[in-house]
Formats: sequence, structure tokens, C-alpha cells
Amino acid sequence: MSQVRSLNRVILVGRMGKDPEITVLASSGRQLAKFSLATNEGYFDKNNNAWKDLPTEWHNIVAWGPLAQKVEKSLGKGDMVLVEGSIRTRKWQDKNGQDRWNTDIQADNVIVLDRRKDSAGQGSGSSYPGDKSHRDSFPEANGQSAPPFESAREDPAYEEDPF
Repeated sequence: MSQVRSLNRVILVGRMGKDPEITVLASSGRQLAKFSLATNEGYFDKNNNAWKDLPTEWHNIVAWGPLAQKVEKSLGKGDMVLVEGSIRTRKWQDKNGQDRWNTDIQADNVIVLDRRKDSAGQGSGSSYPGDKSHRDSFPEANGQSAPPFESAREDPAYEEDPF
């Protein structure tokens, strides 16, 4: 009989759909970063001898604490990242008292794979001025394994709705 009872692990590679949104929870002072990640898959259609893209999937990513700070300072819309984490589903009530459910990816690690460039070769987005020094502190995949950040895992029962 196996010693492993279950596993909740996610690895996604995709492009950030927007700059991260930062929230400081009023009740605890903990920092939270959230952003959307687009992933694309496809297959080769032998009948048409062509690649077919499947619809884009959008994922809500949540990072806490030190990882949230690194995400805020280092990442922006269009950057390709690898996100490691777990799936979290939360129940909440809307303004009308109706139960709603959200599924998020709670990030434990984020690695930059590629930075979006504009025509001048600078990073895109207003959060990345010409000085890239703050961006270079984030681990990038360059043939070597980037060191993981301190685990960003927090209690999955959020004190406030992060989205």
C-alpha cells in the first residue's frame, strides 16, 4: 500500500495577462500579489498538415509574503513565467448573498522564462522604466535551475477575498 495519500501540485508555463495587483490585508498586514496567467496548448492536425491551437486558458495566480514582494518588483504583463503551486478553491458570498466559488493557483515559486520586449528592447509596461536593475534580481531560467524562493504558502482560508 502506498504511503502517499494524495497530491495537489500544479506547474504552469504561460504569459502574464496583466501587471500584478498588490494588496495588503488589513487584518494581518500580509502582502498578497495576484495576476492572471495565460496558457496555450495545441496539437498537430495530420489531416490538414497544420498546427491547431486550442483556446487560451486563464488562471488566477496568488502569491503571499516575500514571493508577493518579488512578483511586485520584478514581473509585468507579457512576461513568460513558470509557476509552481497548488490549486485552492474558496467559497464566498456576493453582494446578493449568493454562494460563489473561485479556483486559484497558490504560488510557491515563480521563475522568469522570458521577458516581453518593446521595439526599443526595453521591458514593456509602465512598471519597467529604462532602469532594469530591479528586474534582474528575479531568478531566470538560463540552462540552470533557479533557486526557489522561501515558501510563500499561507493559510488557504483567506482572511479577505483576494479577487
